[in-house]
Amino acid sequence: MDILGWFTDPFAYAFMQRALVVSLLVAAVCAVLSCYLVLKGWSLMGDAISHAVLPGIVIAYVIGLPLVIGAFAAGLACALMTGYLKDNSRVKEDTVMGIVFSGMFGFGLVLFTKVETEQHLNHILFGNVLGVTAADLIETAVIAGGTLLIVLLKRRDLLLYCFDPNHARAIGLPVRVLHYGLLILLSLTIVSSIKAVGIILVIAMLIAPGATAYLLTDSFGRMMGIAVAVATASAALGTLVSFHINGATGACIVLVQALVFIAAFLFAPKRGLLALRGLRPPKGPAAEGGGAKAPSGLFDSPRASLSSFAPVARSAARFRRSKPSTSRSA
Repeated sequence: MDILGWFTDPFAYAFMQRALVVSLLVAAVCAVLSCYLVLKGWSLMGDAISHAVLPGIVIAYVIGLPLVIGAFAAGLACALMTGYLKDNSRVKEDTVMGIVFSGMFGFGLVLFTKVETEQHLNHILFGNVLGVTAADLIETAVIAGGTLLIVLLKRRDLLLYCFDPNHARAIGLPVRVLHYGLLILLSLTIVSSIKAVGIILVIAMLIAPGATAYLLTDSFGRMMGIAVAVATASAALGTLVSFHINGATGACIVLVQALVFIAAFLFAPKRGLLALRGLRPPKGPAAEGGGAKAPSGLFDSPRASLSSFAPVARSAARFRRSKPSTSRSA
């Protein structure tokens, strides 16, 4: 088989064409949202909601509702329960998320074993993008497209909220609305990804593109562009590889994204491991006389090392302040 045929032959089949379109749609919306999750530090929140949708899927199947409605309701319930427990107990948020999502996931597994269904559990957990129908494609396009449109329309407000919630509150942004709005968008993104990669592997698509782009740039706008490019290219390549090796498509997509992240981790111009080691100041007396200073950011938390995004956040604040205020009385 020639090189051109390696890329084109799989798309002679209709199911491969649908698989590619769904993978690209899911990859694009996950990549955009992943930038905000990395900036906010909500990686575990995505993991929690993705696991928590299982009982909603089973209950929706039992009562005859569309599975996406049950998945969305369960994901939103997980986010709300996490917020309530965090606000009304001494337990930290990451601990609460671990308890809530593991409990809901276990509940979903118990329900699934007690319900007679032709649905295969592996298809829910790991996706079945090669079995996507035309109706599934339209459903995914509507959910992913709507979510992506909302994120892009509110990108400045979401950026300022994720970067500095106190500043966002001080200039009059509805911080609570943005908080729960971001959770709703996250739940919708996970629902749209179930067909492609399932509820287990979706967390990789929600984290890897943003984490990879974060290592490669200091600009949030470029970070979003790089994340989308990495995610869509990985989705296309992973779909092709899965066809030729007869492997799971979702797993191949996630594996390609992981390999791209490792490459960025090693070879990124400023924050790559090799770049940092080359610029690391010498130890001992030589360090006192000067030496190259290694740029921070490889092992720092995103919230601490994304200070370079401050100009973008401040521009969002100035844009908000430039609007006439109607909340103050004369």
